[in-house]
Amino acid sequence: MSLFDDVAGAVMGKVMGGNQGGMAQIAMEMFNQHGGLNGVLDKFKQGGLGDLAASWVGTGANLPISADQISSVLGSGAIAEMAAKFGITPEVLSTQIAQHLPSVIDKMTPNGEVGADSGNLLSTVLGMLK
Repeated sequence: MSLFDDVAGAVMGKVMGGNQGGMAQIAMEMFNQHGGLNGVLDKFKQGGLGDLAASWVGTGANLPISADQISSVLGSGAIAEMAAKFGITPEVLSTQIAQHLPSVIDKMTPNGEVGADSGNLLSTVLGMLK
């Protein structure tokens, strides 16, 4: 793991309210695989859940998402691969992502909008450090 991954993982842990470091690593992996925040949001738009994801970015209440919806949007193969990497089952991983992703994206977009550089994970993480 690189120094950036260590720092980014620590920041994601803080953003997630001090939840386990493993979840922060999972979030980092997901954002890296899908091109950062913009890429993840695009996946949800393409999967027909753009309105749901928009609630996480906006300043209102975050709409919930199910583990099945996570698997559908991100792909069961990608979920299985990521789960194996972290030594958990795909079901546990998709449940954890469903539980934490709305809050993570909400905290990454405190002004209710995705910044122009949000596709760059390094810029996003550095912005959180300010």
